[in-house]
Amino acid sequence: MKPSSDTVACSSANDRTLVIMAKAPRSGMVKTRLAQYLPAPAVTELYRCLLEDTLALAGSLGNLEVAIMCPASDVYDLARLARLASDDVVRVVAQTGEGLAAALTSVFAHFAANGQRTIAFNSDSPHLPGSVLQKAFEALDACDVVVGPTHDGGYYLVGARATYPGLFNGEGMGTSNALETLLERARSLGLSVHLANPFYDIDVASDLVQLDAELKLSPLRAPRTAAWLAEWRPVVAQWKPRTGDL
Repeated sequence: MKPSSDTVACSSANDRTLVIMAKAPRSGMVKTRLAQYLPAPAVTELYRCLLEDTLALAGSLGNLEVAIMCPASDVYDLARLARLASDDVVRVVAQTGEGLAAALTSVFAHFAANGQRTIAFNSDSPHLPGSVLQKAFEALDACDVVVGPTHDGGYYLVGARATYPGLFNGEGMGTSNALETLLERARSLGLSVHLANPFYDIDVASDLVQLDAELKLSPLRAPRTAAWLAEWRPVVAQWKPRTGDL
């Protein structure tokens, strides 16, 4: 039977929800900046591994609800993937509108309207220490918004316990100044902001070089992704370290 756009989840007394921003792993639709370096099926499989490891990271935190926010066309595929990848029930919710701004707006309208501490987390940083996510939730006890900056000028998480109209829109989303744009909007709305530890996600080839070096030492941080990297290491080893958008 085909799942609905809002799969029923187990109830929890905890007021924390981690929402993974995801797409279905389809060729040509995910990690497109890596397509010039890897065959399309390999890129798609990499994204699947990243997402499955992200679900595992979320499940390891305990005492929170885990959900996925995605385009409506991806709900069925992601609900199936979540059932296979996670021991927990994961709610899969279709965003209203298209694009990242619409997805983030949908996250907080859907989950945070009643004061639930809600964090939207990307699907390609499964190697993030779980303690960073725990501290981000804790920060929402004392501030309006928590943001996790990436080294390339974006952010890997954003959290709040209310919905703030105007905090997200299409301007500046997905660019090198996305973080600053978000912070400016928060300031204009009079919101207090806590910055989590800076981290990196997997967008370009140099990100994979860095991740490979880390997971060779600690593969259990993201075991599915580590296994993918072990298979593709002869290719990744030919790339240069972080020197920009390799």
